[in-house]
Amino acid sequence: MKFASPLVKGRLIRRYKRFLADVEMTPGETLTAHVANPGAMTGLADPGLEIWLSRSDNPKRKLAWSWELARIGRHLVGINAGFANRIAEEALAVGKVPELSGYADVRREVRYGANSRVDFLLSGPGRKDTYVEVKNVHLKRGRRAEFPDSVTARGTKHLDELARMVKAGHRAVMLYVVQRTDCDDFSIAADIDPAYAAALAEARKAGVEVLCHVCRVRRDGITLGGPLPIAL
Repeated sequence: MKFASPLVKGRLIRRYKRFLADVEMTPGETLTAHVANPGAMTGLADPGLEIWLSRSDNPKRKLAWSWELARIGRHLVGINAGFANRIAEEALAVGKVPELSGYADVRREVRYGANSRVDFLLSGPGRKDTYVEVKNVHLKRGRRAEFPDSVTARGTKHLDELARMVKAGHRAVMLYVVQRTDCDDFSIAADIDPAYAAALAEARKAGVEVLCHVCRVRRDGITLGGPLPIAL
């Protein structure tokens, strides 16, 4: 996934109301940017942080600027949670996830379960329909990537739906996309959302598969990298 135009560096003043951030671009010049991330963003929203923004020329947008990346030490971290699906879609198209390769058809946002939409439905001759949910990961504690960074009732519902698909004879996969490269493994933040952790344990018992991949994060774009060890 490539950014449409070069990103511009700024300095975070504050993030507030979840979806807004005040940013200093040059001394004395500030602006308000959109934050496409509903989570807590623990460790990624400290005042003074170096961040990178994109600018849209769409006149219908209330805010022209969007916060895309944050620099943590020597590493860039993807902030835009909406990018996880785009990154996964591009990776699926070129077979970057071996466990999900070889399907003839990949569809997005297909209705399933109880008034839900699955991120991807993979199908092909002689293969089970495969339901894939994608979750964005950016929380890091110690050397471990973790999900979620805040309570996610929607995420718990998705796990229940995936388990039902397996029970109905299909295949179901939970794919975690880690938009950072400074972690050694991945796990679930059970202390942050015990209900989600319990739902994942039940989903795995039902046969839902769990995959996790890191991303290559650069100022010109983000692509899916290799698998990250899972510690569940």
